[in-house]
Amino acid sequence: MLRRLARHARQQRGLTLIELLIIIAVVATLATIALFYYIGVTEQAKIARAVADITIVGGDIDTFELTNDRLPNDLAEVGRASLRDPWGNPYVYLNFTTTPPGQRRKDHNLVPLNSTFDLYSKGKDGQSQPALTAADSRDDIVRANDGNYVGLASSY
Repeated sequence: MLRRLARHARQQRGLTLIELLIIIAVVATLATIALFYYIGVTEQAKIARAVADITIVGGDIDTFELTNDRLPNDLAEVGRASLRDPWGNPYVYLNFTTTPPGQRRKDHNLVPLNSTFDLYSKGKDGQSQPALTAADSRDDIVRANDGNYVGLASSY
């Protein structure tokens, strides 16, 4: 009977402190990896939403231009004045007939991105500069080549 109790006690043994710490470390590591993955996926989803918004609004502006023989003065004329990017900032629309040349978006060669208007999101940091090579502009979502490219400024 004593042997059976001793064997039963060995079978019912709990976790040692070191085993418990190892389990906690493994769980913490997996949680950290999952968190970084989630943040990355969430940011990619925000970028995809901004690309879709800019593509749709760009189409609205093109339609307005075809219908009215002029570009809209602002996004309110196409019914998009209240539209916000995924980071909570308004989209920026610059009509070149009313915007000074110094405010137009430019690529790494300082060539304007578009011929008639700019449309972009200031991205995650909410800051931007006309040149895409500026640090403030790297996370911007831009419309370039007159709508043939919509995406991250850093990828253009």
